Amino acid sequence: MNTEALIMMVTTQGVVVSFAVYFFYKVLTIKPKQEPDSFSENDDVVDRQPKE
Repeated sequence: MNTEALIMMVTTQGVVVSFAVYFFYKVLTIKPKQEPDSFSENDDVVDRQPKE
């Protein structure tokens, strides 16, 4: 393999690995979104349906 091809291969692999590491780090450090609690609106409701 000639020098130009080796430089191109190492550069391409370096770019791909750096993108993968960056996005993997970003996924691991993202703050979770606060999701609405569907049960918090029903705290005052004792029974949903009357018992028969």
